[in-house]
Amino acid sequence: MRIIRGKYRGRRVEPPKSFKARPTTDMAKEGLFNILENYYGIEGLKALDLFAGSGNVSYEFASRGCSSVLSVEILQRSTDFIREMATKHKISEITVLKANALRYIEKTKQTFDVIFADPPYDLDQLSQIPDLIFKNGLLNPGGLLIVEHGSNTEFGLHPKLTKSKNYSKVHFSF
Repeated sequence: MRIIRGKYRGRRVEPPKSFKARPTTDMAKEGLFNILENYYGIEGLKALDLFAGSGNVSYEFASRGCSSVLSVEILQRSTDFIREMATKHKISEITVLKANALRYIEKTKQTFDVIFADPPYDLDQLSQIPDLIFKNGLLNPGGLLIVEHGSNTEFGLHPKLTKSKNYSKVHFSF
């Protein structure tokens, strides 16, 4: 993996071979961030990366100008890796929280300008994530939620869906 664009561009982020995560592909990540920069703008925003995994999307948010990025991940190995990479590459915008993302959504009082959720594609509660985020008021006014999911999940009937984009097997719902 690599950081595609921004102030940390070109830096490599290579999790160990035994790492149990499904990082967003570079092609899908590049498409996602092109949409974010061209239609929404992310400079100076406060971002939340739920189910952060390797931190792949968190690094890109920080590199492209988000003022702060909170990476929430339940696995200790993953949180250690994100911290290690942020330290190695001097990415000061990232804060890592080891927590269950669904419980975090229910308990936090923090709000964000952009929220990216990349849960396991087979997570039972995946389709409930947007409603949990909206119900608990995690988005600032005018904020944006992006959910990454596989083809077996559909948000087409969700009343707040504004855009969908597919990159091979990776689907984004805005």
